[in-house]
Amino acid sequence: MFSKLKQFKDLRDKAKTLQEELGKEIAQGTAGWGKVKVDMNGNQRVVAVHIDQEVMADREKLQTLIAEATNEAIEKIQKVMASKLKDLGGLDLASEFGEMMKK
Repeated sequence: MFSKLKQFKDLRDKAKTLQEELGKEIAQGTAGWGKVKVDMNGNQRVVAVHIDQEVMADREKLQTLIAEATNEAIEKIQKVMASKLKDLGGLDLASEFGEMMKK
């Protein structure tokens, strides 16, 4: 009983550490030749949006550029996340949790 509780605590600690590490990572997606930029952290939270004054006049174009920049930022940060997981020894929280449940 106590060993399972310790395993859950260890797993929770690993997940928290990973979340903190990913929160420090930033990826930037751009669109419209750099006129729209979206910065996203490793927890997939948008932390900044930069919009050039030139694209403010065309609302539909601006909406499209924001979507494109956001999608690019997501793709980039997902690559960073995959790399971080690999660097942490292939940490697979889902399989570790499943193994604990079998015991």
